[in-house]
Amino acid sequence: MEIITGVERRRRWRLEDKLRIVAEAEAPGAVIALVARRHEVTRGQLFKWRGEVRRGELAATPLVSEFIPMRVVPGSVEAAAPVSETQQAVPPPRQGVRSDARRIEIVLPDGTCVRVDEEIGAASLRRVMMAVRR
Repeated sequence: MEIITGVERRRRWRLEDKLRIVAEAEAPGAVIALVARRHEVTRGQLFKWRGEVRRGELAATPLVSEFIPMRVVPGSVEAAAPVSETQQAVPPPRQGVRSDARRIEIVLPDGTCVRVDEEIGAASLRRVMMAVRR
């Protein structure tokens, strides 16, 4: 039990504490209500922090835009990204995919290939690339 004397104030949570509590709540089998009660935070606050983490608004290091080297190579992906012995070759496009569709193909150094249509929005592409980075 905690006895508060004087004027009640809002708690100021450190970023590290918020991330630790959210990670605990995201663990397999975790019960949100129990995690919230254990850390003396409301379930609503915990759900808000979880949403902020998922949207990238609450992160251990601020998300900054960065430039990466790239090459634009006409032709196939295999010609654009030489494959080392430790990497698997990028699979060719599926037969059901329209060959005339305009696509953006991003090949990462580990051999991961992301193919998206040119109409993809910046926010959607950002979410995809954040998922690939993890």
